[in-house]
Amino acid sequence: MTYPEGNRTWQIIHAARKGGYAVGGFCVYNVEGVLAVIRAAERCRSPAVIQLFPWSTHFQGLSFVKYVSQRARAASVPISVHLDHCLKPSDVDLALECAFDSIMVDGSLFEEEENIKYVRSVVDRARAKNITVEAELGRMEGGEDGIPVLELESVLTKPEYAARFVQETGTHYLAPSFGNVHGPYGPGVAENYWQLDRLEKIHQAVGTNIPLVLRGTHPLSDELVQESVKHGMVKINQNRNVRLDYHRYIEENCSKAELTCLQAQGVEIYSQEMERMMVEVFKSANRA
Repeated sequence: MTYPEGNRTWQIIHAARKGGYAVGGFCVYNVEGVLAVIRAAERCRSPAVIQLFPWSTHFQGLSFVKYVSQRARAASVPISVHLDHCLKPSDVDLALECAFDSIMVDGSLFEEEENIKYVRSVVDRARAKNITVEAELGRMEGGEDGIPVLELESVLTKPEYAARFVQETGTHYLAPSFGNVHGPYGPGVAENYWQLDRLEKIHQAVGTNIPLVLRGTHPLSDELVQESVKHGMVKINQNRNVRLDYHRYIEENCSKAELTCLQAQGVEIYSQEMERMMVEVFKSANRA
């Protein structure tokens, strides 16, 4: 395992791991989302990770990625920029030429041995760019904005294979499948899906130097998120649940407010739930 001390995502996540708190990986789609993360992080004096999907690189273009990176680096607290869910090798190729601090390589569609080979090849290429790599191990059901819905059954992560996977690929962060799902949970909510005993075994198998990433957080109770942190989760991905109030505000006011006011107030509302998570759930406030 190579420890890239100069990498911004690495610095943020490993400071959280050592400090016993979590950091939010906030998936955003527009300028308002980017500004909301920065505003929340600066107000709370919290580190944060801004996450884009490959959708942004195609729809908004590489100039948008550059803008996000510049705004993140201009912040008064540590904020990194991460590309989430690189399902296609072509998206990885593009990501390695962009201003990302880290990328998530999704090889969950591959069989085990092919997944190891694929992720290892990306880690080797990313090292030269000082980009760190997150990998999903197993397969999670469902979908969310920015990634396709795949009609596939979930495949839970096997603890013994997780240890081998991390060792042979050199991945820096691991997103395991232990009953969590992308997108909204079905009847019975997450408490009836999650296998915390499996998560703990995965955490023990890969060792404390490999931070775990929580995917499938909508909707989750604050208590369940905090419980996951006790089992090795360090980066907690946030998407729909932190932007619901923002969506509601836009829906209720888009025909009444000027666009400039709509955008400015939208950023304020968007940031408020992020701030709450930083202060009350992640405990990352005043850690920057």
